[in-house]
Parts: sequence; C-alpha cells; structure tokens
Amino acid sequence: MWRGEALDRREFLKAAGLAFTAALSPRSLMALECADAVYAAGFKAPDGSFGIATVSERGEIIDRTALPARAHGMAYSAAAGRVVAFARRPGTFAMIFDPSRQTEPVIVSAPEGRHFYGHGHFSPDGALLYTSENDFDGNRGMIGIYDVRDRFRRIGEFDAHGIGTHDMTVSDDGTMLVIANGGIETHPDFGRTKLNLDRMEPSLVLLDARTGALVQRHGLPSPLRQLSTRHLDIADDGRIWFACQWEGARNELPPLAGWFAKGEDLSFISLPEETTIRLGNYVGAIAVNRRQGLVGLTSPVGGTAVTLDARTGRVVSEEIVRDAAGVAPAAHGIAVSSYDGRFNETRSEVAWDQHIVRISS
Repeated sequence: MWRGEALDRREFLKAAGLAFTAALSPRSLMALECADAVYAAGFKAPDGSFGIATVSERGEIIDRTALPARAHGMAYSAAAGRVVAFARRPGTFAMIFDPSRQTEPVIVSAPEGRHFYGHGHFSPDGALLYTSENDFDGNRGMIGIYDVRDRFRRIGEFDAHGIGTHDMTVSDDGTMLVIANGGIETHPDFGRTKLNLDRMEPSLVLLDARTGALVQRHGLPSPLRQLSTRHLDIADDGRIWFACQWEGARNELPPLAGWFAKGEDLSFISLPEETTIRLGNYVGAIAVNRRQGLVGLTSPVGGTAVTLDARTGRVVSEEIVRDAAGVAPAAHGIAVSSYDGRFNETRSEVAWDQHIVRISS
C-alpha cells in the first residue's frame, strides 16, 4: 500500500463493481485488468475542455470525468473512496468524485474572500479533507477543513503561518499537517502575477492536526529567500521531502530539494551542477516511492525527470521528458506524465496537467 492510500488493483476492480466495468469500452477494460497500477490525472482535451482521467501505469486512459475548469493537484483516499481535483490557482472549486462512479461528483467552492491553491490531503481515516487556501485580502495562507461524511461541508480552518500556501500533506498517523508556504503573494485581482518577488517569505510548517497549533516552522536563510518551497511528500521513515522553484537570478544554482522531520532542521540535497541546470532551477512535482526507496522530481521548465535515492539524496537516474509534469510512485520506479500527452510509454491526444496521484497498487 502507498501511505495507506492506495487499493490493490483487484480490490479496485471489486470496489468498482459490475456497472462500472460494464460501461467501459473493451480497450479500457483490458487496460484496467492488465494495469500494474491506476492513477488519476487532470487533462486538457483537444477541444479545450478539461477533465480528470483514470489512467493505467502504461498511460492508457481508462475513464474520464468532466471538470468545470482546469485542475492542478489531486488527493485520493481509499478509506473515503474518493479523488479530489483542486482548481488551479486562483480557482475556487474542488470537485470530488468516486473513480468507480458509484456516486455522483460533489463540487465545493472556496468561501468568500478565498481561493484554492491547488492542493489538499485527506486524513488517514478518510473523515476529513484539508485544503490549502489563500485569504487574499488578509495576505495569509489558510488550511480549510471539510467533513467528508457530510458532503464535504466546511467545518473549520487553521492558519498556515505563511503566505503563498501551496502543497500540503498529513503525517501517517494523522497527528500533523505538513505545509509548504511558497512565500509568494498573489491576489485574484492580478491573476497569477507574483507581487512580492523582492520580499518573498517561503517556509515549511508543521501544525497539530487536531488543534492547528504551530509545532514547527522553518524559514529559509536570507540567500535563499527567493527559493519558493512548493511541493511535499513523506518517506516511510517520516522524512518530509520538499521541492522548490527559484525566483531569483537565472545564473544562480540554488538547491532545489531537501528534507526535514519533526525536531530537525532543513537539509538540502547537493545535486550535481549539471542536474540543477537541467532542471532549470524549477521542480514542479515530487513523489516518494516508499517500496523502492526512491524520490522522483520533474521539471517542465527543464524537460527533465530525476530519480533520487531516498536515503542519500544521490541521483539514481535522469531522463529527458519534454514538458515533464506529474510524478507518482510506480510498481517499478517513478511514473511521469507530461503536458504534451505522454504518460510513461504512452502518448495520448490530451495534455496532462501538473500532477498525478496513484489510486491503486
């Protein structure tokens, strides 16, 4: 299992039921039955519409669900049996759907004065959904809390103790929220314009998941204040991996990834200079393969996918992937998608969006 949040493929088929499998085309059904793993991925279709697809590890599209607009990140809970697709910043919708189509999708909207930041995560028991949000007039990041069992009714919020709150996750035992505050001020009146690149405040934060109390906050040292801390994943030893995007001078080569844990300082990975150059000072997604002790990084800017040893941070492999986007653990190694339609060895007519999430193993 992957962090307790992925079903065995046979369990997925059993949960989906006869009605779901009967509705699939023969090609899609064969792709599902032969898949080593199944993923959810947002996409843009050739006609300009948006959706989310279930996809085999080989990249074959199994099923599609329409979205009202472009999505960014996703979250999956086997306990809740749901996938959530979050709107791309500064969007205000999150669509929750059952990948087996046994229930109708639910769309929730961010409260007035807020927009979603494109990411969120379920509690381990599937009872709560946490979302990264922007209180744009207050210029502060927030974590929204939604009750899964009451049609995702919003029941509270926590201060994220930073601005530009982007990715977030939950510790395996459900006691801590882990937050990447990118440090970049934005406001929907200005679209996606970054308003404070000269005074960024990136940080990595741990909160008590029960009370919202601040457990730990790591700001970045002054020379790295333009290093936006954006994405997260957790290894099986509790080490929290983070990935960054550099907003400073192009000729500089800052560290782009690292790890920390509760009670520990940040540790940055010393990537080879040529790897940092190939990544284009930009890591768009990160994922840990716990079974194999690997960490995957992708860069659409550099057109590169990099795999690291999760114990040492050493580069295991690099691959040129034009417009590399999503990354997730595979049965063997790391699954990678791209904006130009590639998902592992298959190329589709759709443009995959920034993130993918594994929903069966």
